[in-house]
Amino acid sequence: MSRYNYKRRETIPAKVGNIEIGGKNPVRIQSMTNTSTMDTDGSVAQAKRIIEAGGELVRLTTQGVREAENMLNIRKGLDRAGLSTPIVADVHFNPAAAFKAVETCEKVRINPGNFVDPARTFKQLEFSDDEYQKELKKIQETLVPFIDKCKQYNTAVRLGVNHGSLSDRIMSRYGDTPEGMVESALEYLRIFRRENFDDVVISIKSSNVVVMVQTVELLARRLKEEGMAYPLHLGVTEAGDGEDGRVKSAVGIGTLLGEGLGDTIRVSLTEDPEKEIPVAVKLRDYIVGREGHSPVEEIPESASVYNRSHSVKIPGFENVNYPVIISVDIDQVPEEWHKASADEPIAEFKDDLPVILETKNRNIPGAMASWIERFGSRKNPVILKVSYPDKNLEDVQLKASADLGPLLLWGYGSGIWIEAPNIEKDAIDSLALGILQATRLRISKTEYIACPGCGRTLFDLQKTLKEVKEATKEMKGLKIGVMGCIVNGPGEMADADYGYVGAGPGKVSLYKGKQLVKKNIPSENAIPELISLIRTEEKDL
Repeated sequence: MSRYNYKRRETIPAKVGNIEIGGKNPVRIQSMTNTSTMDTDGSVAQAKRIIEAGGELVRLTTQGVREAENMLNIRKGLDRAGLSTPIVADVHFNPAAAFKAVETCEKVRINPGNFVDPARTFKQLEFSDDEYQKELKKIQETLVPFIDKCKQYNTAVRLGVNHGSLSDRIMSRYGDTPEGMVESALEYLRIFRRENFDDVVISIKSSNVVVMVQTVELLARRLKEEGMAYPLHLGVTEAGDGEDGRVKSAVGIGTLLGEGLGDTIRVSLTEDPEKEIPVAVKLRDYIVGREGHSPVEEIPESASVYNRSHSVKIPGFENVNYPVIISVDIDQVPEEWHKASADEPIAEFKDDLPVILETKNRNIPGAMASWIERFGSRKNPVILKVSYPDKNLEDVQLKASADLGPLLLWGYGSGIWIEAPNIEKDAIDSLALGILQATRLRISKTEYIACPGCGRTLFDLQKTLKEVKEATKEMKGLKIGVMGCIVNGPGEMADADYGYVGAGPGKVSLYKGKQLVKKNIPSENAIPELISLIRTEEKDL
């Protein structure tokens, strides 16, 4: 894992049907259907669209044994169409469904937060060390027979940890923290290793980009410490739609891919699943395209001296504690400001004026990070400037987010400047604000945490998200969750201020943080009820 020179982490390949994930294989692209898994024809048709768009794995929700059994019919439908792409059963709360899915799918996703531990209640639990070990033994008693069956059927496993579905046991001991998420995975991985089962892929996700990046980085370090080299799946869960979904995904996934982490990715958008694939392909190819870039000087972590919070403020913004944006905050750059290239020796700057930093290196984050660290603690704020000749807005969104996002998350830069002459100024300004919002450095609009939908979704998620956005778009600074069901809803919405969650056919429940406030509201009344709840609680809005 390196900030400076792109090189993929070495992993052992996991065999999933007719493909491998990890090792020397390309970063695999995947998506998930939002059809009912009992709708064989509909699921096959949507899976075909995902595959034809370039998807290399297709995941389907598998709530129970009957859905797991019907995965075999979906498999046969794809086979008849000449499509051998692996299908993945997504299981929560139901070990029986996971055991059955082993027989019908190439891969089964289980969630350590609910495979053995009971459904979370967000209550603090007390365990002595002996009691905690007994809880771990319960996991082993269920997991080992599952592993044995996976060996029998040559079925791979995705161990999928979600920030929104950590068990009460983990949260009581470790808190709602990256450490808790990582330990949730390691408890299971140690058993997989003891049982000599290597066809495992790990995902560890959050809707909060900062938490997601920190957690995967921590996981990679812990895996290295424990001598594990399992492949990683990357994704920002509940990223939303449109620009928000693309920017958040590109910041999170792009940062980690650029550090060499990640063997398969999903860009989770609240849009038709097949629309996720081209976005994921563009993002992957852009990052992987850094391979063989001009090398940059590595700076040992112990030698790091740069601290954005201690950097000199930009003239005119002395009392501002967020990175400024050229164009949004500063219309015209003063001529006396310094210009520098990360590809050239560092010059001496004798005053406190800002330095506008650019690079022609294909690894923009690595080159700029190395330059800034070598620049050291000199009293000049650094503005990160990136330029793109692209004519397609989505291309610029993905590239700028993947280039500036890592630098901002690592703590570099007192300002950003996106130059894209072929794109409308308003769109670039919105993108710059979106990148700062995704990195939690500057909140300029309402933030939406919205799942992409799956067979568990209980309403038209895309339509509902648009309606919620329209009704709440002026509520700057609030985070609002729009979730299709309760699997991750209440947990992911711990990061949201308010939540709109499918509770049953035609029914919605409303949350304030983790607290259920209104239950089973008819869906036609749910948005007015949400607005009323927010207006009651937020007196300033």
